[in-house]
Amino acid sequence: MAKKVETISMIDTLAEFKELKNIDKDTMINVLEESFRNVIAKMFGTDENYDVIINPEKGDFEIWRNRKVVADDELEDPNLQLTLTEARKIDADCEVGEEVTDEVHFADFGRRAILNLRQTLASKILELQKDNLYAKYKDKIGTIIAADVYQVWKREILLLDDDGNELLLPKSEQIPSDFYRKGETVRAVVQRVDNVNNNPKIILSRTDKMFLQRLFELEVPEINDGLITIKAIARIPGERAKVAVESYDDRIDPVGACVGMKGSRIHGIVRELRNENIDVINYTSNISLFIQRALSPAKISSIRVNEEEKKAEVYLRPEEVSLAIGKGGLNIKLACMLTEYTIDVFRDIDGADEEDIYLDEFADEIDAWVIDALKNIGCYTAKNVLATPREELIERADLEESTVDDVLAILAAEFEEDEPTDAESDSEDHVDDNQSNDEDIEDGGNDNESNNKNE
Repeated sequence: MAKKVETISMIDTLAEFKELKNIDKDTMINVLEESFRNVIAKMFGTDENYDVIINPEKGDFEIWRNRKVVADDELEDPNLQLTLTEARKIDADCEVGEEVTDEVHFADFGRRAILNLRQTLASKILELQKDNLYAKYKDKIGTIIAADVYQVWKREILLLDDDGNELLLPKSEQIPSDFYRKGETVRAVVQRVDNVNNNPKIILSRTDKMFLQRLFELEVPEINDGLITIKAIARIPGERAKVAVESYDDRIDPVGACVGMKGSRIHGIVRELRNENIDVINYTSNISLFIQRALSPAKISSIRVNEEEKKAEVYLRPEEVSLAIGKGGLNIKLACMLTEYTIDVFRDIDGADEEDIYLDEFADEIDAWVIDALKNIGCYTAKNVLATPREELIERADLEESTVDDVLAILAAEFEEDEPTDAESDSEDHVDDNQSNDEDIEDGGNDNESNNKNE
């Protein structure tokens, strides 16, 4: 009786484990039966002559063994055969050659068999749980989920979903200003599911472009309904993002629908992304126009596009250059990401600046990385650089003082060579005076000739 109670208690424990791991009834029955058969096969060499019956409603099980009846002196394998004398204790009418079935109590196999069963069952359920977890989240890649913070580490955050499954949010996938405490709820997109050695790891992300797209789908019904499509997204997490949208219904303004009345729709997204600035623009297949819109709020004077090399040269008035580049170069960087074109910005030099020279012309004298650093702060020409205070060049371009001094000297020398010297200027003035005197003499001669003719 004690063994029977112990066995039933074991099944109750497994039932509780089943509920905890969220495994369906049919699967659990199959796992139990397979576990019993594995233990039986290890003990007797085969499980083919055993019938295992699991009764989940009552929480118990039965094991029946089928053996062939042989003569008392012909017994070879007690697991597969049964003597006639023993068989008639079970069935008084049985004869040699017939098959007799008797119930086997698993507890009679001993404590070691029970422990072996528990270990086998735990291993199979753990493996099944991992397979279910992998399959579940493999289908959720690209969708937003909410999970609670369980533990915060230096390089990642461990979260638990509603079923107690462990999820990971690496530091690299967090917005720089993200800060969470244990118990707080985090929203993120399922970025990928790794399954190394059947050990699934669910990686979440809040910096992925897909996270921003899914937030728009949640906040803007027209996108969720397919009336508006997000064509491209460029994002620098926590700083700024650009989203290109297109409407298939001429009656719908895609930008207005995404922003909402007084920004009501986009404000929720901005808050979720820690006040990340979001620019929504109209998509167009006209690449020149698309690049112009991507560089908004700057107004472009002219543009030259090389579609083969995916490059574009954009010319703007001097006051528009800083808008095109943006703070820290964010605007032009996002425009390049959004359009997938390399965009070079140039000042549209008017007649007063015809003698100005682009910095690229000094590539032989100034290192390319120095020129790029100057371009990043909006200095594309020599006069641009010379007109910028030395201290500002050092600070904004993050250059050494000696480097800035060398650049200024090179650029200043270029314009000094073009300016006339004082001696040359005086000589020119002297020549002009002589020419002026000669002209006066000629005018005087002409007057005399005119007087003679009148006389």
